Formats: sequence, C-alpha cells, structure tokens
Amino acid sequence: MTANTTTTDVSAEDARELLVDLVSIPSPTGEEREAATRLVDFFEAHDREVWIDAVGNVRAPADDSVLLTSHVDTVPGEIPVEVEETGDDEILWGRGSVDATGPLVAMAAAAVRTGVSFAGVVGEEIDSRGSRYFVDDRDRAPAAVVNGEPSGADGITLGYRGLIAGTYVATSESGHTSRPDPNAIQHAVNWWSSVEDHFEGGEYEPVFEQVTTKPVDIEGGVSEDGLSVEATMDVQLRVPPALDVETVREAAEAELEVGTVTWKDKVPPVMMSPRTEVARAFRVAIRAEGEEPRLVRKTGTSDMNIYAGAWDCPMVTYGPGNSELDHAPDERLSLSEFDRSVEILERVARTLRGDDS
Repeated sequence: MTANTTTTDVSAEDARELLVDLVSIPSPTGEEREAATRLVDFFEAHDREVWIDAVGNVRAPADDSVLLTSHVDTVPGEIPVEVEETGDDEILWGRGSVDATGPLVAMAAAAVRTGVSFAGVVGEEIDSRGSRYFVDDRDRAPAAVVNGEPSGADGITLGYRGLIAGTYVATSESGHTSRPDPNAIQHAVNWWSSVEDHFEGGEYEPVFEQVTTKPVDIEGGVSEDGLSVEATMDVQLRVPPALDVETVREAAEAELEVGTVTWKDKVPPVMMSPRTEVARAFRVAIRAEGEEPRLVRKTGTSDMNIYAGAWDCPMVTYGPGNSELDHAPDERLSLSEFDRSVEILERVARTLRGDDS
C-alpha cells in the first residue's frame, strides 16, 4: 500500500500547536470524531492523502517501509489544559498528554516530515476495535510498525503481556443465611480464589513473567422473584509471552466446579527481539539525541499485541511521556521530551526508508 510519499516540513512549533489542540479536544473512547477531524486537517494542510474510515480511524497511507500509528482515544477525565513554565522546560497538563496524544502527535509530525504511512486508531482503551478493523481492512502488512504509547524519549518497548477477559455466572437456590451450603456468591469467590492460588507467582519472579489475576466487577444477591441467589463476576488474566492465552484459559476453567465462564476478549502476548532493524534504528536515533536507550517490557497490553498477532513484521512501541502518569489525575508531558521524540521518530523513519539525508 503506497500512496503520496511527499515530505514537507513540520516545525517544532507546528507539532506543539497540534499537540495542544488535540489535548484540548476531549476524546474519550467512542467520542474521537472531533480529534480525528483535527488530525485530518493537519495532514491535508501538508498535502497528504488522508481519510476517516468506517470505524473512525484516521488513515494516511504513504511509504509502507514503516507504519507510524497510535490511538486517538483517551480514558475519561477532565484535567485543565495548560502549559506550565518550569525552568528551561515547558510542561503540558491535560488528559491524553501522555496516553497517548503525545505519542500520536509525535507520530503524525514524523510521518509528514518523512513521507511514511500513518494511522490514528480508535477504541484502544476499551477493545482495540480500531486496530482490529485496521489490520482486517489492509491488503498486506507494512514492512515495519512503530506503535505509539509512552515509553519515555529514551525507551524502546519490546514486549507486552496478553489478556484474557471473561464473565463468571452462577445461580443457587435461595435459603436462610444460616444454612451451611455455599450460595452463588460464595461459589464465585471460591472459584476466583482457586484461580489466584493456581497462578500465584514466586516471590522474586518479575511481574512481566507472571500470570496476574484481577476481578474487575462483581454483582450478586437474591433474584427478583426471591427463589435463587445469583452472582456475576467480570475477571481479567494477564498472560506473559512464555504462555499462550489458550493455556491460561484452560487452567482457569480447570478450577471451575460450579457455574460457567464466558470468555469475551483474548489478546495474545508479544515479545520482540532487540536485534530487529526497527530496534536497532531506535538505539542509533536515541544515542544521536544524546541519550542512552532503555529496553522496556510492559505488564499491560496495547495495540501492538493486535498488530503482532496479525502481521509478521518487526515492530516496537515508542513515545514520549512517563507511563506512570497513564490515566492519572496529574497527567502531564514535558514538551522538550516531546520535541526530542519527534526528532528520534524522524531519524528512525528515514533509516527504515533507506534515506541517508
């Protein structure tokens, strides 16, 4: 897929202006359209082919030697947008500044400067519907992918754990609470306690290498007709690259004695080699900016999991920002770090294009 590969200049001031504009536009999952339109305006202003696809993704195909992509949506939450002067730096406060509008805009600026492909996808914070649609709608994989999430300007993220999410449901006969027989609520708690025990990690085992378990919602009580006790529990298990989602699912189901569980979301883990041409290009580019590269593994999941499951090509995740501020009430981004990340992405894209200028 190769379209207009024209390169045009995007100044640091232009990139910062786009960043502040997009952080100022609320874009929680499902409400990305206004932010997507602002991105389209940016690409059109630089003579790039661009459109919004059927699910709301911003698509700007060009030189497919590398695809720069990040997500448009943020989690909910209002943080007053302001640029704070702090010594020799400026700090942008606002929801999405770190996760992941900062990486998104850095990708957009670098894509215009170098003429490589770009995609801003929707729905990452909920179900990755944008990236799932994107991989199904493309006719082939790009030669390489850089996914945008905060890693710090010096960080190269190579791995993410996978995810399996499900809903447990149980029903038991109603009766006096003095009866010793367990009710549906106890069955739910007992099953999940058994799952937690099964996957309990060693004291010194890194979290990235463990299966971790988390109940995320539970409801239970006597039914409306008073004849039964019902329990529903939503759960998640994070899957390390040493295992696969099906193995973890089977182990969790093996602990099931009462009730049923329906699995709704399955995302495979991913771990990329530090020796791919993409990782090497980042190490060189980061050092050229006077920093020492860090290799990062993250305990959550991202759209990189979706891309790695669909495309057999080298990829990393990269972007400005401290990931500890993801979804936080004090989310903020150093603008000098943002500037450096744009320069690093430009160097990487030119390297992967074979452009030595």
